[in-house]
Order: sequence, then structure tokens, then C-alpha cells
Amino acid sequence: DLHRGGEFPGRFRRIAELADAVIVDEAHHFRNRGSRGKPDDEEDRRSRYWRLFDLLGDEVRSKLVFLLTATPVNNRLADFRHMAELFTRGEDAYFARRLGVNNLTAHFGTMERHLSESLNEGLTPEAQEALANDEVFSSLVVQRSRAYARASQIAEGGEGTAFPDRKPPQVAGYSIRSSYGELLDMFKAAFEKENPLFSLAMYYPLAYYTGPDGSINPLEENRQRQVVGLIRILFLKRFESSAFAFEKSLDLLLRKLLAFAEVHSETGAERDRYESWKRRHAAVIGYRPERQLALDLDGEADGDGTGEEDAEEDVVPPELLEAVSELPRDEYNVPAILEETFADLDEIVRFIDVVRRLEPAQDDKLRKLIRLLRSRDLASRKVLVFTEFADTARYVESHLRDADIDGVARIDGGSTVNRAEVIRRFSPYYNGSSSDDLAARGDAEIRVLISTDVLSEGLNLQDATRLVNYDLHWNPVRLMQRIGRVDRRLNAAVEQRLVADHPEVAADRGTVRYWNFLPPDDLEDILGLYERVAGKTLLISRTLGIEGRKLLRPDDDYDPLREFNATYEGTRTSVEDMHLEYQALLNANPDLAARLDGLPGAVFSGRRKLAAGVRGVFFCYSLPALDADAGTFTLEAGPTRWYLYDFDQDTVIESPGETGGIVGSIRSR
Repeated sequence: DLHRGGEFPGRFRRIAELADAVIVDEAHHFRNRGSRGKPDDEEDRRSRYWRLFDLLGDEVRSKLVFLLTATPVNNRLADFRHMAELFTRGEDAYFARRLGVNNLTAHFGTMERHLSESLNEGLTPEAQEALANDEVFSSLVVQRSRAYARASQIAEGGEGTAFPDRKPPQVAGYSIRSSYGELLDMFKAAFEKENPLFSLAMYYPLAYYTGPDGSINPLEENRQRQVVGLIRILFLKRFESSAFAFEKSLDLLLRKLLAFAEVHSETGAERDRYESWKRRHAAVIGYRPERQLALDLDGEADGDGTGEEDAEEDVVPPELLEAVSELPRDEYNVPAILEETFADLDEIVRFIDVVRRLEPAQDDKLRKLIRLLRSRDLASRKVLVFTEFADTARYVESHLRDADIDGVARIDGGSTVNRAEVIRRFSPYYNGSSSDDLAARGDAEIRVLISTDVLSEGLNLQDATRLVNYDLHWNPVRLMQRIGRVDRRLNAAVEQRLVADHPEVAADRGTVRYWNFLPPDDLEDILGLYERVAGKTLLISRTLGIEGRKLLRPDDDYDPLREFNATYEGTRTSVEDMHLEYQALLNANPDLAARLDGLPGAVFSGRRKLAAGVRGVFFCYSLPALDADAGTFTLEAGPTRWYLYDFDQDTVIESPGETGGIVGSIRSR
């Protein structure tokens, strides 16, 4: 809505003016700042981040801003800083008088460097201390464990919220070599070249620049080089996902390269070469992989699902030709780029020739999924299957139907089906319906839902207790969000109704299991995907922690959620126990809160000397900070700090609850 025109900008401004607080749900969508632009430009190019930033301008700085997200760090610590800047307004000195952080950007840069060193060389004591005791994280981040949420609700006289028990992940093993051995060897050979896989010169024209040296932009040249690298890796990732997704990418790249060659073949010899190449490979360029699926799932194909009505379509669609930016020959070595382009086209044809001979029956990964869905753990249960690519989702759906897997449906970014209806048919009870309601309306209930990450956040799919990651997303945050579709708070009334209608699933309720199809070793040495994701997972776990400590494999043991957050499940932290203890004291002594409020600003107390002698002195301070609204320092604006001077160790302890902390020393018995 931030990008919508009409009445929306004015409506948002009025809301911002009237509201007392601004709450941003799924705030990780504002982790990247994007284009700053200007609101008064003829074409407003501001990203959604800057639109929100401007909406929360100086005129509303007195308002509270809450950012809600389970994943405040996605790729780097700057994600967190960018979100915080929505209320610091980009002022690096915003926390100078509050937390002693004089420059927020420099502070996060130092932490990023510590993290980089820890990933490469192991977590140094300096880095460990910087992460564990960081003032910004400990002061801004609040997240409580499920165990604390239950206990706190019960202490308030209610029922504890029910959460499912998430079992450690299981790895679904498969072999690419047994399926696509010849193709795998071609990959290895292609990646051993100086320019691995494809040269992709059309995406890196500055490498062939012959104009004045001063006009080359180093940043743009580096960007083009990175784009080429990303495209190569994306091809490998799509191959790991499914041979069909890889084939579709080959087909699209082939047509883009042909479009480039057609636009830039100017001389007679170049035109002859272009036409000759098309004639030699007419069988390949006239072949479209989507026809092999015979899909008519979203009303996309013709009546018999073969797509024959498109048989006469242009080899190079007009929109691809129009998208080509013609390079001037007096500035670029166009003949050299064309030479590399035809070399890429020849490589693509060789890959396509092998891929076209592959049969789904050879696909060990697909066979493994079918066996898994027929296994005792998943048969007759609701299963959510995630894949990164829409092409893979369509491929998997088609062949699961062929294998007579019951109740299969698919949803992806290109689906024309009503997404809300698909969700309701898959998870009726947690979306205000039931199996009987679906039957009365004539809607078939979905048992196996194949989806891309369009369903990875913000939805209740708790009818399902089983999840499969058919491929591994680059970002571990996405994996956490996927799992969060089924590993969510349970509703007692809904659970009672679901089990009453389906007593056969009673034993499964409250237990979530999931499987990861991880890249096998025979592809891992090329792809390195697991290491990339594991590296990001380590980064996240060392700053904020990982819920459940396990994400990719059952033997994972990532850092738990930080003490300032709490552990994800099971044992509560000491700080959470302190909160519960205080809550119990207030409940047991109704007048205690008023008595505490009436205490003077400075109180001294002690207790009987222990036989072993004095152990230390405890201090609790309310530290003043600058109140931006009042323009002066107040205690209310500042933090509260605990200190214990330990005589035996001659040290000052600042941690309230962790091992060796303060609370155990000062609690009255």
C-alpha cells in the first residue's frame, strides 16, 4: 500500500498525524533502504523503506515506533541498523547519551568485522564479549520464549498458550549422479574453465569497453561482474532444485542471447552466422520445455494441455528484442561480445540436448519425495512442500499427480487461482472453516500443498504438522519462516474441533516434523550452497540466536536465542524467571506495586552477614538519559543497570541472570 497512489498517500499522512504509536509488523521488509528519491519528483522513485521513513518524519517523532519481526537479522547486521534508523532518523549519535554509542554506523561496522573474523577464524574473546554485551541489542530487542509466555499467562490467571513440539530436522537423502551423471560431469567441466559455465558477455559489456577510459564507472563495472557471477550460481541452484527449472532457465537464456545477437548482427557476415546458427539448431530453439508437462493447472494451456496453439510463436519474442539496449560499436568491441555470445549458445545447446533426454523416472530427488509422501510419517497427513522456484513447483505437482498422490495442489507467484481459497482448502480449521464446510460447498480438501515462498510468512497453516523443504533457500531466515507456517501457536478451541472431526490425527496434534532436501555431496563441491546458508545461520545465531538451535540437520547446535531475548522452548532463562518471580510477588501482595512506587529515589538495604563473610556489594541505578520530547535528561528516559562488586574476584558483574550473575547473590531466602 505504501506504493499505491490515489487516496493512499493522504490517508497514511492523516493516520500518522492522529496515531499515538506506529506498529510495523513483519518489519524485516524494511531492512533494505533502497532508492531514496524525493516525494515531489514527477515519478516518485522512493523505496517502501524511504516512504515509511518520510511518513515517520520529524512531525511525528514524539510517537512510539514498534518494529515486530521474528527475524531482525537476515543477511548482515546492517539489517537491524536500518530498521532502527526508522526511529533514530539516521542520526548516528542518537544513542550517544542514552547508551554511550557515539556512532551507530561505526558501532555496527565493528560488530560486523568481529562477526566476519569469527566466521573465518572462530569466535575470539573480544568478538564474543562484543556480541554478548552489546548495548544496542540488549536495550532495543525484546523477545520472550514460549515457556515464559505460557508461565506468564498462567500467572495472570489464564490458560497457558499451547505451542507444538518441533522435532529436529531430518535430511532427505538423494543422489544427483545416479539421476543426471552426464549433466553433472558437464557442469564440473564447465566450471573448471577460466570463465566458468557461461561467459555472459552481454551482461558484462564494460569488459569489452573501448571508449575513453575516464568514462568507465568502476562501481558499475563491479556490479556487472557480480551480476554475471550471480547468474552462474542461480543456474546451479535451479539445477539442484529440479532439472525442469534448470531447463526453463536454459531456454530463457538462449532466447535472450539470440535477441542480443539479432540486434547486434549488423554486417553481412554476422547476419549470415546468426541465420546459419538458427538453422543448425532449429530443433532445439523450436522446443519449449513447458509443453512437456502438459499443464493446464491455471488455465494457461489450450484444451488438450499441449500448448500446440503456440507452436508458431516467434523463436525470439518481440519483448526480448525490445529489451535489448544496443551497444555503440565506437565504444564497445561488439564483434568480440558476439563471439562469446555464440560460444554461450553452443554451450546451452549441449546442455539442452542432455536435459531433453532425461526422464522423470530418472529423477532420484522426485522419487525420494514420492516415497516420503507414501511413508508412514506422511501418508494421510497434511504436508506443506516448499520450493524456491515456481518451475519446480509445477514440475513436482505434475508428477505427484501422475504418481497418484492424493489431494495435491500448488500455489506460486504466477498462479491465477484464489490464494485465500487454496489456503482455506489446505488448512480449513485454522482459517475459519472445516472439512464439513468444504464438502458442503463442493470444495476438495487439499492434503499436499506445494508452494514457493509466497506462503512463507504471515499465514496460519497449523492444520498441517509435516513440512518438506524440497530445496534449500539461500537465506536461512526463509527456512525459519517456512517452518513457522506450521510451528505456530495452537488454539485450544480449534484443536478440539479438528480432533473431534478427525480423531485419526489426534496423536499427531502438537508435534511438528520437517525434512530438508540438502544438496548432495556430488553437487556440493560446485554449489557450496550449504556452506553459504550455514554461514548466514552462524551469523544470525551469534547475534540473536536461533530458535530451537536446529535448522538444517538434526545434529545442528547453533547458539540459542540470546539472554536478552530468551531461549526458544523448554527451559526459561534466569531473566525470564525473574520476571515471573516478580509477577508472582505482585499477585501475592496486591499493595506491593503501590509501596514500591512510594519508595524514595535512593534506598539502602542489607541483610545479615553470612558466616563466610561479606561476598560483595550490589548496586542498582536508574541512569538518566536525554528525553527528546522534554529536551532534558530524565530518569524515565534512561535504562536501569545492575552491578555486583564481587570481593573475592575483585570484579564488577553486570549480568543479572546468567551463570555467575547477580540474582542468585541478592535473592532473599
